[in-house]
Amino acid sequence: MIQPLEPDLEKLKQSGQINTLVFVLDDTLRDIPLSVLYNQGKYLIEDYALAVIPNRQLFDPRPRQEQINVLMAGVSEAQTVDGQEFAALPYISSELADIQQLTDTTTKPLLNQTFTEERLEQQIDSAAFPIVHIATHGEFNSDPNKTYILVWGQRVKVRSFDRLLQVNNPDSSQAIELLILSACETAQGDRRAALGLAGVAAQAQVRTTLASLWKVNDLATAEFMTKFYENLSSGITVAQALQQTQLYFLNDPDLRRPYFWSPFVIVGNWL
Repeated sequence: MIQPLEPDLEKLKQSGQINTLVFVLDDTLRDIPLSVLYNQGKYLIEDYALAVIPNRQLFDPRPRQEQINVLMAGVSEAQTVDGQEFAALPYISSELADIQQLTDTTTKPLLNQTFTEERLEQQIDSAAFPIVHIATHGEFNSDPNKTYILVWGQRVKVRSFDRLLQVNNPDSSQAIELLILSACETAQGDRRAALGLAGVAAQAQVRTTLASLWKVNDLATAEFMTKFYENLSSGITVAQALQQTQLYFLNDPDLRRPYFWSPFVIVGNWL
């Protein structure tokens, strides 16, 4: 897929004209992390930052705000909701605490019992947070009835989630710039799931979504997100921050397997 373009890409890269590849994918490729494309001992992510968009008309790439003020919410304790057991995610608490230290955020996270649908909506409607970081169980599926995020004591289905993400402010500059879903997963093998995630976010005027293509390791994800915010705080683009985080994992002997770093994808605006 890359080889026919490689000579031209290399020239543009060497001249400093490009550093990011943006893909518009068909059904077959939507559930494959492009970061693991491999050639002659090197992953594609080692050469380029990567992003995915559902189509060229859906997103208008513009630089994000410099301020990194994050609305954080998560569930770390085990729960049983609608008869289904959800395991504890014990590293979420430290993940959110680390993010708060690394950013301009002064608001306390909505954690466990304080993370309710009503509280999340109130915080988002305050229009004070360009970044929303949600760390909890969840699944994004092409079937709306199977798509949800878990708040305390209930599932929030996709239609309600779409409404929650819409800032009740006529000023489009107050829209959420970056939505991060650090423990949710898109449905494996469901080729429309990632597109559906982007669609939900786009309808709510969310410019960028960072999510995972499969269920991720709790401890590794907490470290991944901490490193991602460190990189984002340095002023590089969202796609470059993801790339640098993945390269950090790739150079760690304990975390270098693609299982740990490749499921995370940028969908939407990559700047």
